[in-house]
Amino acid sequence: MELPVAFTSYTRQLMGDERFERYLQSFEEEPPVSIRLNPRKTEVGNKRLAVIEGEEIPWCRNAYYLKSRPNFTFDPLFHAGCYYVQEAASMFLDEVLRQHQPSIANSQALIALDMCAAPGGKSTLLRSALPEDCVLFSNEPIRNRASILTENIQKWGYPNCHVTNAYPKDYSRSKLHFDIILCDVPCSGEGMFRKDEATIREWSLQNVEKCWRLQRDIVAEAWQCLNEGGLFIYSTCTFNTKENEENIRWILEEFDAEVLKVEVKPEWSITGSLLEGFDEPVYRFIPGITKGEGLFMCVLRKGGSQKIPSVGKNIPNVGKKNSQRGKEKFPTWERNIPSVGINMSPATCPQIALSYPQAMAYLRHEALVLPADTPRGLVEVCFQGHPLGLVKNIGNRANNLYPKEWKIKTTHIPNDYEPILKEI
Repeated sequence: MELPVAFTSYTRQLMGDERFERYLQSFEEEPPVSIRLNPRKTEVGNKRLAVIEGEEIPWCRNAYYLKSRPNFTFDPLFHAGCYYVQEAASMFLDEVLRQHQPSIANSQALIALDMCAAPGGKSTLLRSALPEDCVLFSNEPIRNRASILTENIQKWGYPNCHVTNAYPKDYSRSKLHFDIILCDVPCSGEGMFRKDEATIREWSLQNVEKCWRLQRDIVAEAWQCLNEGGLFIYSTCTFNTKENEENIRWILEEFDAEVLKVEVKPEWSITGSLLEGFDEPVYRFIPGITKGEGLFMCVLRKGGSQKIPSVGKNIPNVGKKNSQRGKEKFPTWERNIPSVGINMSPATCPQIALSYPQAMAYLRHEALVLPADTPRGLVEVCFQGHPLGLVKNIGNRANNLYPKEWKIKTTHIPNDYEPILKEI
């Protein structure tokens, strides 16, 4: 794999010869495959699902490296939201929240914002890691990416989640405030070179310049939405200091902020600051050194002790009817920030278990034939006890209500289902 000369020259100087050679060697290795279990769906009563063959990821709860990469498309439990396929380094967010979220606990529910959330890996992690009564806003400015985010948030299945399709300036104008803000900002993607060759073709020095400027614009808007004393988590999937340490230094110069330390173990092999003269605690994952793809993360606290009142008790309950086709929708805010419509599960309806071939047919949006004694009307179809979605049973067949935009397009079905999870 040929890397851009300008990237190679700069990054070797940044990392040093030994680190850079280890990074280059990682291109000869298979990238690790990792998943994160959904405790809401894999730990129910006395039943628990566990990974059949995997190694625990040390900085994230309920997360595992797999021995090899299966075809997740053919696993109904993946579509049921029992687990999320996520790059291991990005799960470091769980360790950050485990150490620092308790310091901002208050008398009412925590309010969190993921400003650049698609496709939803960090948002679903946030929702699992934060208290049950917290409220999460997951935002994505690009409309088609917001639709993907919507799908993943809904499948994850937690309450009090709001998906919005807005620009950071819309949030700052709304005057809403949050206890935790995550800005996983758009970046030049250097940390994804090994995983996605397209990022290599798209890289340029001009794009690096464009990215760090955009990142500062996003941070400036997001910072206005953060409660005093709140957590601000900044991350990228790139290596250069312009988009990382230099942006953190800019935040410290421009805003009343302090950088917080995250306790890490030496065996995790996380790299600290690579910017000369900048010694604040930051966390860089480098392929070949740490088991994952490239990531940079820094945790900051907004200065001041007086907290702006949270908006938690003023947010309408999810489930308000939208007049359009009777679908249920996440409510919009008073300031008319656009939101993305999401179908919500009905209160209660009969459940029917599907075989593996039936489950795959359902996910391909095909009509089903249910047992003769199945009640007419809405029925929830399940695979191994986990709901996949709804059908409308009319007797001779059941019309498929799985969202068409989510359907599996392949007609191939494997002869043998090879599960990733097992019940223990």
